[in-house]
Amino acid sequence: MSHIYPLGGGKGGTGKTVMAANLGALIAKQGKKVVLVDLDLGGANLHTCLGIRNPEIGLNQFLNKTCKKLDEVVVSTSISNLFLVSSANCSLEIANLFYAQKLKIIRAIQRLPYDYVLLDLGAGTNFNTIDFFLISNEGLFIFTPEPTSIENTARFIRAVYLRKVKQVLKQRAFFVIVKEIIANIKKKNATVKSADIIEAMMEEDPAKGELLLERLRAFGFKLILNKFQKNTDEHLGEKIEEVCTRHFHSEFQFLGNVSYDERVRDSVLSNRTYATKYPYTHTVLNLQTIADKLIGKDQPVYDRYQAYHEEI
Repeated sequence: MSHIYPLGGGKGGTGKTVMAANLGALIAKQGKKVVLVDLDLGGANLHTCLGIRNPEIGLNQFLNKTCKKLDEVVVSTSISNLFLVSSANCSLEIANLFYAQKLKIIRAIQRLPYDYVLLDLGAGTNFNTIDFFLISNEGLFIFTPEPTSIENTARFIRAVYLRKVKQVLKQRAFFVIVKEIIANIKKKNATVKSADIIEAMMEEDPAKGELLLERLRAFGFKLILNKFQKNTDEHLGEKIEEVCTRHFHSEFQFLGNVSYDERVRDSVLSNRTYATKYPYTHTVLNLQTIADKLIGKDQPVYDRYQAYHEEI
């Protein structure tokens, strides 16, 4: 079964696309079959980061039924074991998917025969983006040190979490008691909040309350602080993880800082992944550490990185 990692964050400019391309490249170089799916619908440019100028086939051929299976529109990249499903050839209306189209994409992604599937999502908190993020029980939030990015990421986390709570509460095991709880809350002319529903369920039916918490704990959020600079609080990521863990019932894990490097822009302009063009940099060391965590690899990062840092 594939490991599916959506990359989101709520705000544009945090580096989700570059992050997806480079994490995919680093995981693929360790012998894993990786496919990147560009779900930044209406603003697709993941192919550019991979040096593919104009994908001949992609998501559009799957949606218009030219190709019956999503893996039929997968294209190879210049990196061994790394593949792409592009949405660059879709019409501008693709940003406003029909519900049936969204379900078709979600189900097809879950059936992709790859070791790892990375989803590059668009910015914002619309239902399409959130539902794509919830394809998997694991998701990556990419944010930068700017207050606006942190604020938008917090808003995105709340939106994703609320959507997840609603999905769980609609399940048959909770339907009757949730209906009663909501009715009681409305009788008091109070606003219905997910936290109040969870608290009321714990009091009225502890067994179902524990089952609800178990379902929510199964969902894992992972945080990555991108474009980290020397004047940034090095513990910012851990602090955000701590706050989120305190306020939500799902699991949170800070994966690490990724140092800012102006050469990232140069790699994009040259249509190559940063990790391929500048493999001996501190930023790639950061990315490699995160990639290792995603695939469950605990051994130290390659000696060549250590040798490089000893030299400088």
